[in-house]
Amino acid sequence: MNMRERFLSERLAGFVADTSFDDLPHEVVAKAKRHLLDTLGAALAGARTESARHARSVMDSTGDAIVWGTSRRAGARDAAFINGVAAHALELDDSGGCDHSGAVVVPAAFAALGRVERPASGAELLHAIVLGYDIARRVLEACGGYSAHNGRGWHSTMTCGVFGAAAASARVLGLDARGIGAALGHAASFAGGLWGFIHDGSQTKRLHSGRAAEGGLTAALLAAGGMSGATRIFEDVWGGFLRTFAPESACAEALVAELGTNWKIMRCSIKPHACCRSIHSALDALIELAGDGPVVDVRVRLSAFVHAMCGDRKPVNLASAQMSMPYALAAALVFGDAGIDAFVEGARGDERVVSMMERIVLEPDATLGDLDEPEVTVTYADGSVRSLRTTIALGDPRRPLDDARLLAKYRGLASGVTGSDAADALAQAVLNMDECPDVRELERLLVGCAGSGMHEIS
Repeated sequence: MNMRERFLSERLAGFVADTSFDDLPHEVVAKAKRHLLDTLGAALAGARTESARHARSVMDSTGDAIVWGTSRRAGARDAAFINGVAAHALELDDSGGCDHSGAVVVPAAFAALGRVERPASGAELLHAIVLGYDIARRVLEACGGYSAHNGRGWHSTMTCGVFGAAAASARVLGLDARGIGAALGHAASFAGGLWGFIHDGSQTKRLHSGRAAEGGLTAALLAAGGMSGATRIFEDVWGGFLRTFAPESACAEALVAELGTNWKIMRCSIKPHACCRSIHSALDALIELAGDGPVVDVRVRLSAFVHAMCGDRKPVNLASAQMSMPYALAAALVFGDAGIDAFVEGARGDERVVSMMERIVLEPDATLGDLDEPEVTVTYADGSVRSLRTTIALGDPRRPLDDARLLAKYRGLASGVTGSDAADALAQAVLNMDECPDVRELERLLVGCAGSGMHEIS
């Protein structure tokens, strides 16, 4: 079979199997290190959440894989699930991929290491992670993009992320193109994940990253054992992924467009604020405007798509507060920022935040595209009015967090869980990951410190 005759999944599998670490541009490797560090920090802190505790209580197998932020070990699949839940539990993991690629791909790739008998170098792991980001995002673009796919009710972190986890895991396991293709075929049938959580503040969203990580790893393990997988998953056939999940918006060609030259990790963002990415530009604008004086009230002109997703005015828990633009903006005005401490239980009960929320008005504008950034208008105590629209949110690759702020975010999340010495050692190791001869040597740095005294985050 020549290249034109191969099915799309086979072309992707061949790409995953045949590329090498040396094919990655320097800037791609550097960005992968930053996102790996960011994901591990989010996951270590996320291990102290109620969601992660529930995941640990259900996934109770024993094995050799580290359950990050604890002293426990579990089977590879359970560890992928638990660590995936933890990585997304605080809404501080990266975005712009499948959407939350780091929380899906990194736990799966790490869990796969335990099934490899030979030493696995840091370069191998980074390469697998980059490929996972790439495949996951390509599947989302083949679905028509974020607003088209998620607008239908699918949560792309899980529906598309499972392919990225499968690709990364299969690469770590050393599968050939046929095996990787089988893993992608299995992953297509493991896809799922609905936005139903948005209506009641349920914790289901936290499960999607874990389920995608575990599903992708499982797909790769089954393929490694010789189980064949469907090949025509992206063709326009009955039972195909795109016809089923994106019948009106599919663009199958996006799967292979600029393959090997347009690395999708380069479009991903690192989040400075502990809430939905669709709120970030409004937060950036409001924080800047608030520097000019006391704010009396706020109006936000935003798209109907973002309003439907982030317009909740009565958040009932951490999950729903992090999806609520009115809450996030009010909390930022009261506390001065939108870090995780602005969303926890004590902050949510602060009467100043409740009062400020009443003075924040959201105005859906049908002329705005689904993902157009909102415009924020404030009225100051002296009666003056000023508007600002932040077109590129802080943390976007076009406006990245500098190294100092990224490390500060990571240390603030990780050091209270592992201890400051281990957190600093892990950061140093990740930022030099391509020089590490065996990644498994780093696992001890992901173990929780028994004497940290941190309370559960809720």
